[in-house]
Amino acid sequence: MKVTLLGAGSWGTAMAAQAARHLHNGAVCLWSRDADQLNEIGNTGQNAAYLQGVELPKSLELESNLEHAVSRLSQEDLLVIATPMSGLSETIAKVLHLATHPLNIIWLCKGLEPDTALLPHQVVAREDQLHSHGLQHSYGALSGPSFAQEVGKGMPCALTVASQSNSLCTIVQSAFHHGNMRIYASDDLIGVELGGAVKNVLAIAAGIGDGLDLGLNARAAVLTRGLAEMMRLVKAAGGRSETCMGLTGVGDLILTATGDLSRNRRVGLALAAGQPLSKVLGSLGHVAEGVLCASAVNSLATRLNVEMPITAMMVEVLSGALDPKDAVKKLMGRDPKVEV
Repeated sequence: MKVTLLGAGSWGTAMAAQAARHLHNGAVCLWSRDADQLNEIGNTGQNAAYLQGVELPKSLELESNLEHAVSRLSQEDLLVIATPMSGLSETIAKVLHLATHPLNIIWLCKGLEPDTALLPHQVVAREDQLHSHGLQHSYGALSGPSFAQEVGKGMPCALTVASQSNSLCTIVQSAFHHGNMRIYASDDLIGVELGGAVKNVLAIAAGIGDGLDLGLNARAAVLTRGLAEMMRLVKAAGGRSETCMGLTGVGDLILTATGDLSRNRRVGLALAAGQPLSKVLGSLGHVAEGVLCASAVNSLATRLNVEMPITAMMVEVLSGALDPKDAVKKLMGRDPKVEV
């Protein structure tokens, strides 16, 4: 089989390396619109800008022509969209315009579309109606607790692929389930995608708590009650709340809220230290999806009549309307509740 990954950021590069370790002879292609970036990768064997220190397999093909990257795939192959959430709509539209036969397509991005509060699969469905030309493509999401740096180095990792297509899940497992990576399958696309979105917002909250030196008890409370928020939202949106107890819910939440490699956690730490959000984001050099989708998650919760107090506080903090210390006071001052 062949695999094409669109997007040569840290996550796309890491997953390209994972696939190329198993699928040899140019079966795996990494696309980027930046030809200079690809030339540097080809010359050095590394993606220094996004995944420094990781040696990429020599069999990995590099491509800057999107049409070539898409047309190399047959109906049995796999196309992976590895852009941030902000690039999903444009990328899938271009892919569908170029497709001449049904494709197997998954995305790696986590979050909601900021202006519409749509989940990734809903964004894809919208573009599919406009650009599919009657072709029946198979769609799914690949998510779970995973830092690109560790995946790039081949360290142990477990992810979940979610799709209504069993054959697509099998194809994804064939591409990535080898070495130190395990791929589990699920049909709960809503649960998997929402878990990946909400955990980023909660990771910012956990980072704020740690940055304010509130202690380990406070961190445990944030993660536990945050998980409850996630489960309520997933159920209200039509997913299964038990999905949140798996890799793409509690697993990804623990990683992102406690791991030092987490960009969203680092945002929370910096905000707690009094840094303005613009400066925080400028120093990251990469996208922190929790910042981009917090308001959308809160909007979805409001629309579905789901109470998410931690998420609501993060929206106020990120907008500059509320100081992190005052957000903590407001949360702690809420009326007593029954734990369900």
